Amino acid sequence: MKITRLPLPRCSVGEGPVWDEGEQALYYIDILEKRVFRWDPASGDHRSWAVPAMIGSMALREQGGAIVSLPDGIHALDFESGEVTPFALFNPPDPATQLADGKVDRAGRFLFGTSHRQAKDPIGGLYTLGPDGSITQLDDGVTLGNGPCFSPDSLILYHADSMRQAIYAYDYDLARGTASNRRVFFDTTDYGPIPDGATIDADGNMWVAICEGGVVLCLSPAGEVKQVIEMPTKLPASCMFFGPDLDRLFVPSIDPSFLGREPAVGDGWCYVIDGLGVRGLPEPRYRG
Repeated sequence: MKITRLPLPRCSVGEGPVWDEGEQALYYIDILEKRVFRWDPASGDHRSWAVPAMIGSMALREQGGAIVSLPDGIHALDFESGEVTPFALFNPPDPATQLADGKVDRAGRFLFGTSHRQAKDPIGGLYTLGPDGSITQLDDGVTLGNGPCFSPDSLILYHADSMRQAIYAYDYDLARGTASNRRVFFDTTDYGPIPDGATIDADGNMWVAICEGGVVLCLSPAGEVKQVIEMPTKLPASCMFFGPDLDRLFVPSIDPSFLGREPAVGDGWCYVIDGLGVRGLPEPRYRG
């Protein structure tokens, strides 16, 4: 196994990676800098788009472009023009919450969490955006939503409440887009306080970044720790398999300067972990 810092710009809050198999390109965001990035590992081409407000997550669309989660709801991003337009907004938006991490299910819905802006009160939730543009709430009582992802058979949805150091599992009905039977899948207390972005490999194992813990964990489908990877930063923020064989793990991180802390030398950069001996799963596009 080898961890390498990638030749990409330093992020304030690097998050939300999405690998697109068709383009062989990796998309990711910087929450605080309000930007969406696209990186082509083969050519080295790197480009970015600005969005008008703090961004929580993004997903690529089947029809082209992307959707991005901004404080008042979901907006569409046109990659050609750079224009950002409202797509599905909360009416009215809640000024105490912000949209957080998201992922597309295999029926083409976009699932995303919401969080309390100061990460203090459990007033956020878990939502799904259907292909028709309708928003449906799946769960509530969330303080800081993170890391939605799905088992290979789509029968289980995972979603973390970072402030509770808990990753939850739900029974997921892909046909109906509903979640039920929430239970604790894994308590991250022993490894760090903030379970952040996550992804599932082809064997059903979860790879999750533990922000403030400085590690990426591999968890079995039974919630057992299979591997602990020490990162060059205390603040890894997410992970996503990428590359032609989906066998490289991309890990963005956070620069704690916005918290008034002096960053360590490894903070804010993007990393790749090679030689894990596993493969990820293709990420679907949003069908709306």
